[in-house]
Amino acid sequence: LAPQMLSGPLQGQLLRLLSLMIRPRAVLEIGTFTGYSAICLAQGLAEDGILHTIEVNEELAWFGKKYFAKAGLSDRIVAHIGDALTIVPTLPETFDLVFLDAGKHDYVAYFDLVIDRLRPGGWILTDNVLWDGKVAQKKPDKDALYLDTFNKKLRDDPRVEYLLLPIRDGLGVVRKV
Repeated sequence: LAPQMLSGPLQGQLLRLLSLMIRPRAVLEIGTFTGYSAICLAQGLAEDGILHTIEVNEELAWFGKKYFAKAGLSDRIVAHIGDALTIVPTLPETFDLVFLDAGKHDYVAYFDLVIDRLRPGGWILTDNVLWDGKVAQKKPDKDALYLDTFNKKLRDDPRVEYLLLPIRDGLGVVRKV
């Protein structure tokens, strides 16, 4: 495991607080990793709420499930293993909140996939959108270029309001108009 990939305590508390403010009935997380962010988001679910989390790596998905049980949230978090681009269209929900924290090269595709499944006034949170400051470098790496394209897409999309917060590695806050 790469510890720098884990949402830190500040970001975890922010995710929890935002979820508590929104009180979502349906949350989608793309990129489970250890399950920490899913647990933080699930703590703010509405009483009848459900969180779907998708992880492409089977070993990591198992790791997350173990912690969902320890947190007493196994009945509120549904873990899916596989490609989010294939799984999301099979989910029945319209989402109140989406958290993107997976392959940066697919952020644009994830956004395009979920925006029509997001209720008006719904939220999308996007992790790592500053990519350790690399999006502003003169010679950004490939992932930084993907994220720069993604940030500009959100900035220019009339369907959403977008705020980029310089928390940790950059957290994008998107509200569907």
